[in-house]
Amino acid sequence: MDAGDRPARLAVGVLGAGRVGSALGAALAQAGHRIVAASGVSDRSQRRAAERLGVQTSPPEAVVAAAELILVTVPDDALPDLVAGLAATGADLRGKLMVHASGAFGLSVLDPAARAGALPLALHPVMTFTGRDDDLNRLTGISYGVTSPEPLRPIAEALVIEMGGEPVWIADADRALYHAALAGAANHMVTLIAESSELLGRIGVEHPGRMLAPLLGAALDNVLRLGMAGLTGPVVRGDAGTVRKHVDALILAAPEAADAYIALARLTADRALAAGLLKPEEAERLLDALGGNIWT
Repeated sequence: MDAGDRPARLAVGVLGAGRVGSALGAALAQAGHRIVAASGVSDRSQRRAAERLGVQTSPPEAVVAAAELILVTVPDDALPDLVAGLAATGADLRGKLMVHASGAFGLSVLDPAARAGALPLALHPVMTFTGRDDDLNRLTGISYGVTSPEPLRPIAEALVIEMGGEPVWIADADRALYHAALAGAANHMVTLIAESSELLGRIGVEHPGRMLAPLLGAALDNVLRLGMAGLTGPVVRGDAGTVRKHVDALILAAPEAADAYIALARLTADRALAAGLLKPEEAERLLDALGGNIWT
């Protein structure tokens, strides 16, 4: 990136010094920007503001007044009301960058601030944040879903690059689908693995994680490299009898898990059929085993 493409060193205010805000704020500070203020309600947010950002928490109005770049990292459900509320108070937003880190929202959520003169950006880090100290280290090399008005695109992309990330342009109309794809992969994977670990624990496996780790690592590597061609297991083999045994066992042990298994097996069979990995007659047997229609 040319020196002329780099945004000037900015005074940064963080609205919501939680897991995401404190990590992104710290990344901006490492890039040479100045954290001048932060807001946070919970004790944890106040501690993160002090420990990660080096500031004490202030009311949102004070954060906005002190900042040239306002990083809005409150929970998604609170984002519209916060932005609208700040604009309604008459806070001076003219010429200030207002950046939210939500995956699901695009630019429209920042419209009240934009009408008041703010410069809206959506920079969503494609990473999970736990609040632990290694959150900041995980930012290096990750993708960011970037959405902005076209004139602000160089600034948005430069900020991402400064934080050690890779900007990936997402059209404003595609933000919800973009976030659904990410959440479906990451969040649901956690639920599935936790469920599998619990089921293994019920039957006496002392270290489910140790058993699952090599299998899951290989499966993840396969799908990222090969796509559906990396699929293995009873569904793609057309082993309807095995699939039925799975369903019967889960109905007895964990009925809620059985419902999820059936839904995912149907989706897996549908995709395998479409990819030519599963023959139609095998799909029919799986249909009977799963108790529903997999044809689309």
